[in-house]
Amino acid sequence: MSKKINRIMKIQFKAGQARPGPALAGAGIQMPQFCNQFNSATQDRLGETVPVVLTIYEDKSYEFELKTTPAAEMIKKACGIDKAASDSKVTVATLSADKLREIAEYKMPDLNAYDIEGAMKIIAGTARNMGVKVEGIDA
Repeated sequence: MSKKINRIMKIQFKAGQARPGPALAGAGIQMPQFCNQFNSATQDRLGETVPVVLTIYEDKSYEFELKTTPAAEMIKKACGIDKAASDSKVTVATLSADKLREIAEYKMPDLNAYDIEGAMKIIAGTARNMGVKVEGIDA
């Protein structure tokens, strides 16, 4: 018999830097235990923001699934910018097709795309909304 799910939370932490606090307060789990497990699982991704899906069961046990770094953060890093444009009509940087493919390949497990070309279109759309021009992709 499977455990009954009490709650599913989607939260983000910096890799290796999860701490007990408000983000986990309503979860009803052993926060230090989760933080230790999360931090050890993300040691190889230091400096990245790591989304996590936390499934909490009625008996206060939990499971968590790590996701890939958000596309917007990867685009900003690839372009060398700190902040995206507040208006998508303003161009703040240019993203090469090679970098676009690299980001799409990394994000593929978390995207709703059948192939790498579809994933590239999704990432290109995110980039355009951030004011980043994408080379080699038709707008």
